[in-house]
Amino acid sequence: MNLRIVGVNHRSASIELRERLAFSPQQAAAALAAWSDRTTEIEAVLLSTCNRTEFYAASENDELPPMESLLKFLLEQHGDTAANDPLASQIFTLDGLDAVEHLFSVTASLDSMVLGEVQILAQVKAAYQLALESQTVGPLTHGLFQVALRTAKRIATETGLHRHRVSIPSIAVVDFALRIFKRLDDKRILVFGAGEMGTETVRYLVEHGAKSITVLNRNRQRAEELAADFRGNVAEWNDRFEAMIGADVVVSTTGAPEPIVTRQDFRTIEDRRGGKPLFVLDLAVPRDFEPSIGERPEVYLYSIDDLREACDRNRAERNRELPKANQIIGTEAKEFLRNVNVRRGSEMIQKLREHWTQTKDAELRRLLNKLPSLDEKQESEIRNAFDRLVNKLLHPPLETLRDEAKDGTPHKLLDALARLFRLKE
Repeated sequence: MNLRIVGVNHRSASIELRERLAFSPQQAAAALAAWSDRTTEIEAVLLSTCNRTEFYAASENDELPPMESLLKFLLEQHGDTAANDPLASQIFTLDGLDAVEHLFSVTASLDSMVLGEVQILAQVKAAYQLALESQTVGPLTHGLFQVALRTAKRIATETGLHRHRVSIPSIAVVDFALRIFKRLDDKRILVFGAGEMGTETVRYLVEHGAKSITVLNRNRQRAEELAADFRGNVAEWNDRFEAMIGADVVVSTTGAPEPIVTRQDFRTIEDRRGGKPLFVLDLAVPRDFEPSIGERPEVYLYSIDDLREACDRNRAERNRELPKANQIIGTEAKEFLRNVNVRRGSEMIQKLREHWTQTKDAELRRLLNKLPSLDEKQESEIRNAFDRLVNKLLHPPLETLRDEAKDGTPHKLLDALARLFRLKE
């Protein structure tokens, strides 16, 4: 089996190059169509995300194009025909077992910027589905991506890799907020400021059911822009204490030099809240809420340092799961190649047997035609002798071929047999 990956990712290439080689779904479909017009012998799948673009080429028999040729093809799909482009140092290429293990690692999110993130699995599925629709998938890539998806599910089930979140927004929502409230669809959420991390945290809250969001910012226009992203509401900055009376969750990222809510400020509204729990994510540096507010029994106040500590703990837990995940990938990758080689070896064994049988039958007919006086018993003895001779001659190479196929490394022997006996695969 010939398998080659050519691509760029967040480990190998600058963001400028990743942008240059990125494909939208429509562009990827057009690229696969162009590949199909170029060749029907080499299977292809194109995976493109914000952090990677990877082109998978595979063939059982044909030699695969070199890295430079595949890179040129990808650039041409963007109308980029730059000559002598100094990109090679940022491009990676993998073949055979290394390529199989890489895809399995990507699909299981072991190669992601955030270890264990779940989006990549859907992205790999989408790339495979697009290649199916574009009819550039064949027996090799079909089996390869099916096993990749199965391996990712094994890792999710058999390891704790996906149980330990490592991004601050995801930890804030899943590991903290949902422990306190269990559900978010009936909770009122306030956003103080319009910081990037606050926005990302609110996005996680929405993904987990939050519906009522109000944004407060000194610059009202920015508050309106952020609120529009989540179909939320806007309140005046000076009304923030009044808004906190009915709030269940506050996400704060203002960047103000002094706290925007002091303990005294909170005391003015505490009684009016009636003891209702308040969950505060203070993601600002310096902090927006005076730490002593968290001493109140109904307040759950977490600073960015609290969340970072949880991130570090989770990252350490995930790292402990990596050896088990890598072992699963190694086992599945070798098993996939073994199955491919056993299938190809079986096909070669059948072709070799047919080739020698045809030669035997032709020589037997020629001999028997020259010996017309043979009786039935004599002719049967000659036929049996020819059969035994062929079987004895075939036995050693076929046993070796079967053993090599089980070990998963028969391609050199298969290629040699095909050339020696001129067997068409």
